[in-house]
Amino acid sequence: MEKKFLVETSARHIHLTKEAVEVLYGAGAELTVKKMLSQPGQFATANEKLTLIGPKGQLQASVLGPVRKANQIELSFTDARALGLKDVPVRESGDVAGTPGLKIVGPCGEIEITEGVIIAKRHIHMTTADAAELGVSDKEIVSVKLDTARPLIFGDVVVRVSDSFALAMHIDTDEANAACAFGEVYGTIVK
Repeated sequence: MEKKFLVETSARHIHLTKEAVEVLYGAGAELTVKKMLSQPGQFATANEKLTLIGPKGQLQASVLGPVRKANQIELSFTDARALGLKDVPVRESGDVAGTPGLKIVGPCGEIEITEGVIIAKRHIHMTTADAAELGVSDKEIVSVKLDTARPLIFGDVVVRVSDSFALAMHIDTDEANAACAFGEVYGTIVK
């Protein structure tokens, strides 16, 4: 029997450095937990949303914690077009070299980042035990069939293996809309 796993929609969001948090929210500010996410240690913040300003528009975005070593903004292609950003690459989280930047405005200040905007490559988080059970390895590229009212097979899905992860696939809002992936959705790897 094929092992099913949760498929979650990752809406536009921002990861910030400690320094950026203090500029945007004020000296001494820290990210506070609103709710924990499926990945251990990751959380949506209770801090208010920030404004992303691009060449042609602006959008509100939530901040995820904890703080990171580099600022990163994850958008969908629809978001990038709305902001007027061109050539936003599909990348794995953390791979921001040579990507576009934009302005981030908070309640106490603003920053201009010169790089850090990506379309997140769809991926599956899993532990080494999950990977063994599913017959895959770290960085392997697989296809995943979503079990929805509008079934769809996504190709080019990267497997990310770490014992600090919990089994779940992440897609962006454009991908979720295409697959009618609303509510609790499950997927299986297609061999």
